[in-house]
Amino acid sequence: MKSLIVTLLTLVLSLPALAQENHTHSSPYAGQQLREIKSLSAEDIAELEKGGGWGLAKAAELNGMPGPSHVLKMKHELRLTADQEASTQRIFARMRDDAIEEGRKLIAGETALEVGFRERSLNRRSLRERIREIETSRSNLRSIHLAAHLEMMGVLKEDQVKLYNELRGYSQ
Repeated sequence: MKSLIVTLLTLVLSLPALAQENHTHSSPYAGQQLREIKSLSAEDIAELEKGGGWGLAKAAELNGMPGPSHVLKMKHELRLTADQEASTQRIFARMRDDAIEEGRKLIAGETALEVGFRERSLNRRSLRERIREIETSRSNLRSIHLAAHLEMMGVLKEDQVKLYNELRGYSQ
């Protein structure tokens, strides 16, 4: 009995070592080291360059506040008036133009960070500065997109907002 306990104890204590031997060290980032800007995918860059939402307006969208891009795509279903369509187009154009400009800044910031790591030229101070610039751009982008959703609430009628949310699959 004593030898059985010793054998079981030995086996239990050796399990972590056995598990370690079978552990793989590959990263979920494998393959991303080939990206020009490691922190942004090609899809991210394309979305930023075209002024796309990049998921930054979810707080508004998922709380029932329509976005101008989707409203324009649904203009017939929502029965937009000519004035509503014109207002939505103005909001969308301003949002897109501002987002493209700010997106370029974010891409430039991520590029500078990338170059700093690639060239091993960063120190704590320059790292903080690069991150501050990037996060300022990200914050500005988010504000641009969320503000457009807020503006849309002054353009659409309550029944149009309700229909928008139903068409987007948000009704409960």
